[in-house]
Amino acid sequence: MPTALIAEDEPLLAAALQAELARCWPALQLLQTVGDGDSARRQTLALTPDVCFFDIRMPGSSGIEAAQALAEDWPEPGPDTAPFPLLVFVTAYEQYALAAFQAQAVDYLIKPLDSVRLAECVARLQARLAERRPAARALAQTVDQLRALLGSVPGLTSAMSGSAAPGASATAGATAGAAAPPAPRLRVIQAQSGALLTMVPVDEVIYFEAADKYVRVVTAAREHLIRLSLRELLPQLDPDDFWQVHRGTVVQARCIAQARRDESGKVVLTLRGRPETLTASRLYAHLFKGH
Repeated sequence: MPTALIAEDEPLLAAALQAELARCWPALQLLQTVGDGDSARRQTLALTPDVCFFDIRMPGSSGIEAAQALAEDWPEPGPDTAPFPLLVFVTAYEQYALAAFQAQAVDYLIKPLDSVRLAECVARLQARLAERRPAARALAQTVDQLRALLGSVPGLTSAMSGSAAPGASATAGATAGAAAPPAPRLRVIQAQSGALLTMVPVDEVIYFEAADKYVRVVTAAREHLIRLSLRELLPQLDPDDFWQVHRGTVVQARCIAQARRDESGKVVLTLRGRPETLTASRLYAHLFKGH
């Protein structure tokens, strides 16, 4: 019996999707309904459903971010590993985003739900489940789709996420949407601790790491915390200089000394100026293929 998980923060819309699925796919067993992106990631990892319906805009992580986290955290394919679930994004957003989903062959539904469109989506899902591709191939294909989706529309994740973290610094600017003009490049970070304000030149930063509602700013000499999300910070960094290597980590490219691929396919990074190592997840391992 196929299984599913619904992530939707509006109870009426979640109930409507559940009712429509029960009508057009009665064999589908709904394992759980959750209301935020973080719970979607956790429960999908715990319950391993065959299909996930992720609302794009939810509290905490967006549906795109929850899918990205799943692709990074899913166990390595093996005899006892469940196949990566089929993903369906539910959205009420602009045509530019829908074009991105179409280009990457990512299933999506538009709010309010249309019965005919849902039936078409269900038919595709049933056909793909019947194929039962090897787990490794299914995960690799999803990683490729998500990587292309994130790269095809600049700001897609931030444009579709929830509101910015409270107290975000005006110095670092507001979250950049896909249609917004590019944010000015950040040159200096103002890191405040009590009454002390430290001015940190961006070119001295070795890496940034998400830490709850804060970002760790790590230089060769010390660390700082800024009350800002990585989502808000990313549009202000030069992508040629700062590479995202994990959903929660951005590293200055010139500070990467070596990259070593481990048995799981992840890439371990050795840094210049810091003793610790960083890990590049599946979505970003392609940055270190070499020539």
